[in-house]
Amino acid sequence: MVRVVRASQVDIDAAVQALRDGDLVAFPTETVYGLGANAQNPAAVRKIFEAKGRPENHPVIVHLDSPRYLHRWVREVPDTALKLGERFWPGPLTIVMPRAATVHDIVTGGQDTIAVRVPSHPMAQQLLTAFGGGIAAPSANRYGRLSPTRADHVRDELGDAARIILDGGECQIGLESTIVACEGTSVRLLRPGAVTASQLREALGDLLAGPDAQSPRVPGSTPSHYAPSTPMAIVPAGEIDAQAASLSREGRRIAVLAQRLPLKGHKYVTWINAGRRPEQYAQDLYANLRTLDKAGCRQILVQDVPRDERWDAVRDRLLRAASNVSDSDATGAMAVLP
Repeated sequence: MVRVVRASQVDIDAAVQALRDGDLVAFPTETVYGLGANAQNPAAVRKIFEAKGRPENHPVIVHLDSPRYLHRWVREVPDTALKLGERFWPGPLTIVMPRAATVHDIVTGGQDTIAVRVPSHPMAQQLLTAFGGGIAAPSANRYGRLSPTRADHVRDELGDAARIILDGGECQIGLESTIVACEGTSVRLLRPGAVTASQLREALGDLLAGPDAQSPRVPGSTPSHYAPSTPMAIVPAGEIDAQAASLSREGRRIAVLAQRLPLKGHKYVTWINAGRRPEQYAQDLYANLRTLDKAGCRQILVQDVPRDERWDAVRDRLLRAASNVSDSDATGAMAVLP
């Protein structure tokens, strides 16, 4: 059972004061923990990039407690965005729209668009309502690494970079939000998440799938992202045992994330059975990869997930985590064992 708690008023007051002072606050959402700053304070938002080691041309998502503040951030709200907001907010959907003139470039990555979300986590709602404005917040981790789904993950990653860490228990969804961009009368899916393509089509009637050359940059869109420190590879489902056994016989310590128990034990293999339920697998994914990352293994093998829409967000994160990108190769090469 997911532990979702509400903060005391003292905790919320302290977090609001920290934001007003230009400091960073880590807080839970239903997706992952965010590292937040006052979105109207460019110097405060820059602290997010410094703490994460995040490139400044990567936009951040502005979190609001309800759509009533959209006019402060969005130049015009398309009808498609209104439909999506009515259906999915509060919830794990980020909508990219034309930015208002007053929004600073540090928030948008220098683009003419802004990404906005209304989270549903009760503690995020408490904080946003008490603050009364927008909080810019990417995930509370080092850039490119595993997103945090528990408060202790934030402490492990960022130390004292945040003045306050609000502990709201384990995130219920565990993967970052779905991101869509409103392009005139069309909507384009830019990042899969808990809100699926089918659900978006039900709300809209039509949906463009995947970014094109004109699509705005959005969080988590680089070829390599969401990655553990240990090299990781995706293995076809029917070969996971054989791959683990072969590497183990060579005396290499290997970590495995699978959807079932191993056929037999191996001396040098650390194995996690994450199960076959996509929602539970997603919720536990980053925590499981963190556990395997700390196991002192040479490599993490991940059993390939089913080709099913319910697994699209998980597959997207795994493919990026298994990609290797060098300074001279911005395209990325997915590490998939034959």
